[in-house]
Amino acid sequence: MRFGERLARATAAHGPLCVGIDPHPGLLDAWGLPQDARGLERFALTCVEAFGGHVALVKPQAAFFEVHGSRGVAVLERVVADLRDSGTLVLVDAKRGDIGSTMAAYAAAYLTDGSPLAGDAVTLSPYLGFGSLDPALEAARASGRGVFVLALTSNPEGSSVQRAVGADGRSVAQSVIDAAARRNAGADPLGDVGLVVGATVGELGVDLSDLHGPVLAPGFGAQGATVADLRAVFGHDLPGVLPASSRDVLRHGPDSASLRSAAVAVRHLLEM
Repeated sequence: MRFGERLARATAAHGPLCVGIDPHPGLLDAWGLPQDARGLERFALTCVEAFGGHVALVKPQAAFFEVHGSRGVAVLERVVADLRDSGTLVLVDAKRGDIGSTMAAYAAAYLTDGSPLAGDAVTLSPYLGFGSLDPALEAARASGRGVFVLALTSNPEGSSVQRAVGADGRSVAQSVIDAAARRNAGADPLGDVGLVVGATVGELGVDLSDLHGPVLAPGFGAQGATVADLRAVFGHDLPGVLPASSRDVLRHGPDSASLRSAAVAVRHLLEM
């Protein structure tokens, strides 16, 4: 079963929500955990216990694991394995992007069967040219995994690049969207090439109608986006949009039951 189909089934069962696992220092402190690999492991595995089998998609942020070196990466590997064992889809938020053999190596690490870092999907950056992602797209296709490509991010620095207009009259973001749409053509119910479009971008200014793939919408909750903002950006009926919430859920730790209840509450809010 391809990623797009698995994701459609997961959102039908658990609602359109992606919950992040972002063990940044402030949250470790708030949970009373040490700023080391032991604290990281306690934090991350509590999140796995809370969310595994209860939300559609979980997104561990790779950087917060990598900062602890090899022990941190080992924790990330366990998070990926345990979430997948629970039946929950895993999006490794690594934002990889490079060219040639280096991109192929990233693809092998995050999108190839047998790699301990390979979840169900990975985030990618297309800003060395969308074609530079071909090794990752090919690896995802071969293994039935998915990718989420940065298109229109909510950070203020992004607009100077992403909204810049090329010689063909399209914005850079629109060219990324169109390239993803070509990859998803004919897929049912959703293609495997998703996009990242921030929930706080305000006026969308791009056309997603032909994407036929999932859209990850970070920024919901603690970063300021509301349900009204989501509807203003994406409309009421665009299929495949998954709001992502991290700190707004994670602040309810360290009790796993409280974390799960917070995630369910966000899901219900989105479904209203």
